[in-house]
Amino acid sequence: MTPGTIASPVTRLKGNIELSGPTILLKDVKGMPLVKISLRKGKSPDYKRALSDSVHTALVLAFLIPDHERMQQIFELEEDHFEIPPGKTSQFVVIEIIAFLGRSFSAKKKLYAGIVKNLGQSPGIDGEDILIILHEPPTENWGIHGGKPASEADLGFRIDV
Repeated sequence: MTPGTIASPVTRLKGNIELSGPTILLKDVKGMPLVKISLRKGKSPDYKRALSDSVHTALVLAFLIPDHERMQQIFELEEDHFEIPPGKTSQFVVIEIIAFLGRSFSAKKKLYAGIVKNLGQSPGIDGEDILIILHEPPTENWGIHGGKPASEADLGFRIDV
C-alpha cells in the first residue's frame, strides 16, 4: 500500500491488512473527524485494530466521509488512571469524536448505533460498555490546509448529511 492511501475498513475487519496499517501523510488530511479512543491498558494489537476499524466503518457509513479520511488516536490507560463507572466491565471504552458541525440528528443516531453494532461484532464489546461523545466545533474553529479556516476551504466532502 502506498503512503496516503488506506484500505477499506471492511477489508481490515477481515484481517487482510498488516496490523501496523498504512501511513496517512499530513498533506492528505482535509479535516476528517478526529477520533479519540480511551480504554484500559493491556489489549492486543488485533483488539485495538478491530476497535479502530469498527469506529471508522461506522463513521464512513453514517457521516458519508471518504474511506481514506481517517485520523484516530488510542489512549491506553493504567487502571488507576481510568476509572470505570459502576455496572460497567473492564471492556469499558470512551469514544470521543471531534467533527465539523452540520450533521443531522439522523446521521448522529446512525453513527451511534453503527459504532455499538460494529464493536459488538468486533472486538466483542457489549453496548453497555461503550460511551460515545460527539464534539462539533463550527468549521471556523478548525485550522486546516496550511492555516485556513475550514469554513473557507474545499473539504472534498459534504457535512450536511
